[in-house]
Order: sequence, then structure tokens, then C-alpha cells
Amino acid sequence: MATLVRRLFKVALFFGLFFLSILYVGPYHYDWSESEARAWWNASDWLGIRDPDDLFIMVWITIELIVAVLAYLAIMRLWRCYRSKHPTGTGGT
Repeated sequence: MATLVRRLFKVALFFGLFFLSILYVGPYHYDWSESEARAWWNASDWLGIRDPDDLFIMVWITIELIVAVLAYLAIMRLWRCYRSKHPTGTGGT
């Protein structure tokens, strides 16, 4: 039962981090300059995607997913380091 709770907590932690990355990492404007629009059009044509907005959203979701994974890995490493120094979880008291 404890293993299930730990796994569910880890899944909830990851989705929480992903949600936070969507809120705080994403672009805050969607107005492209002419050169940006041309670059997105060229990239979407090269990749065979009809709408450059679809490519833009896909790129940002990938970036936000990478940020969430890196934050998750950092939290897990910090927790392992803390647990190895304080195996009882009391903070060394």
C-alpha cells in the first residue's frame, strides 16, 4: 500500500510540475514579427505541418515537458540526498 501511495505521489508531483511549467515557462505573447512568422512558416513547411501555430504549440509543450522532467529529477535527487543524511526523516534532531 505504501508503494502505491508513493507512486501516486510521484505522478501527482510530476503533473503538478508540468502544470506549473505551463503557467510560468510558456510564451506570453503570440504576436509574431514578420521575420518570426516567416521562420515559423518555413519550419512548418519543411516539417510538413500545415499550420505554424500547431508547430509553435508542439515546440512549447515539448519545452515545458523538459522543464518539468528536469525539475522532477532535481527534486528526487535532493530528496534522496536528504534521506541519506537523515534516514529517520527528523531533520537531524
